[in-house]
Amino acid sequence: MTIDEKLLEHFSAPERVDLFNGILRGIEKESLRVCHDGLISQTEHPKALGSALTHQYITTDYSEALMEFITPAYSEPDKPFDMLCNIHSFVNQHLDDECLWPASMPCGMKDEEFIPIARYGSSHSAKMKEIYRMGLGYRYGRFMQTIAGVHYNFSLPESFWIEHRDFHGQSEGELQDYISCRYMAMIRNFLRTNWIIPYLFGASPAICESYLQGKKSHLDQLVPGTVYGRYATSLRMGDLGYSNNAQAHLNISYNNISDYIDGLEHAIRTPEPLYEKIGVKVDGEYRQLNTNLLQIENEYYSTIRPKRVTNSGERPSKALRRGGVQYIEVRALDLNLFHPLGISPEQSAFLDCFLLHNLMTPSPDITAREDSEIAENKRRVVDFGRHPDLRLIRNNREVSLKRWAYRLFEEMRPIAELLDQAHGNSRHIDALDKYVCWIEAPEATLSGQIVQQVRDRGDGFFHFARDTAIEHSEFFKRNQLSDETTKSFENETRRSFEQQREMEADTSQSFEDFIADYYR
Repeated sequence: MTIDEKLLEHFSAPERVDLFNGILRGIEKESLRVCHDGLISQTEHPKALGSALTHQYITTDYSEALMEFITPAYSEPDKPFDMLCNIHSFVNQHLDDECLWPASMPCGMKDEEFIPIARYGSSHSAKMKEIYRMGLGYRYGRFMQTIAGVHYNFSLPESFWIEHRDFHGQSEGELQDYISCRYMAMIRNFLRTNWIIPYLFGASPAICESYLQGKKSHLDQLVPGTVYGRYATSLRMGDLGYSNNAQAHLNISYNNISDYIDGLEHAIRTPEPLYEKIGVKVDGEYRQLNTNLLQIENEYYSTIRPKRVTNSGERPSKALRRGGVQYIEVRALDLNLFHPLGISPEQSAFLDCFLLHNLMTPSPDITAREDSEIAENKRRVVDFGRHPDLRLIRNNREVSLKRWAYRLFEEMRPIAELLDQAHGNSRHIDALDKYVCWIEAPEATLSGQIVQQVRDRGDGFFHFARDTAIEHSEFFKRNQLSDETTKSFENETRRSFEQQREMEADTSQSFEDFIADYYR
């Protein structure tokens, strides 16, 4: 499929360019808290950072040490980065003898008990979050849950969708139904071409041997203590990383929003014999929320998700059923070690072009055959993306990665020009000009740079990442926040604890009833 030239021409008209100023972008970034020796922190979530259960911007993911920073969605492209920088600065200035690990893959791993599960308090909601994480540990092991990434949230304004619908002559029916349909089409095209993301931005080609815990792997030694794939880009996205082979056979379809929701609903209500052996409550202690294929929808690992902001106590699939797709969440990004925030503005500009290309290209349903091609292309780029002669599969034919990548960049260029016209700058063209050069120079990609740096240093990935962590920590500690910004974070800290106390004071129902209500 190639981009719809007539649709692109329609939105390139001067009277429509401003519609792209309404694009909303938000960032969610995970990082492990570590001691300066690089080992995972064993301390509680710092009190100065508020309640991890209720804080709007600073929370934790699987582990008590796995922090997650969340920016609001902004229409100004620089605003998410300004906010993310402020969050990092505030956090680092309250971390004392700790810092944030800059890489997706952890180092200095001991046994699983060394990975503390996140704690959120005594409310029903807190208990549910903890049990869910306990279940992840039993199901997949805690090591996988220490891996960090960046999520990029993206949405287009309603005014854009009205114009888009009018162009296609589909004025009948609910606008939200049309929006959901088009977001799902965007997601399908993203899946078809998202191999380009680990090629360019994969930043986990090497890992510490401690992560393997003595297990055999297909990796080679880069330097003592570090193993790598010679042409690998993102081990995080492969079998050693944040993947789940047990979910490979889940029937989750992206061909329409109803099928997607039905697939998730089926998975959270279908028992899995392997998980039944774990048990739900053993000797009076919960091990997991249930024994189904998925405990909750978020357990389904994917590189992209259709999303809607949920109401209190509302499941993600019910929110989608209620209101349709509100935005999409891109989950394919490794942490960028070469940028203190873990993601650069240039990467954001590229993703904007890429996602709009996904939207402006015809998107038929994904067949079973094509689904297999998508999975195989991902595997090839994750494991061998920097091989100079790598070939991918497209429409049942092998094609050169380079040729396909050049075609994508060629079709993204007018979109970049359109976005730059809307914003009055050259950030999108500049980003494409930078990254297109990496097609012929795999050593310039993030993974290529990491391999070269570790090889040149000779002391291993652990020391490279640890030194980078300390460097980033010092950068943020030097970044003085305004009194107003500091006060706003302190106010949010107080507010989050007040909300947590209110939730803990609610004894209107039992925990069992709370869980039952959640799944209704």
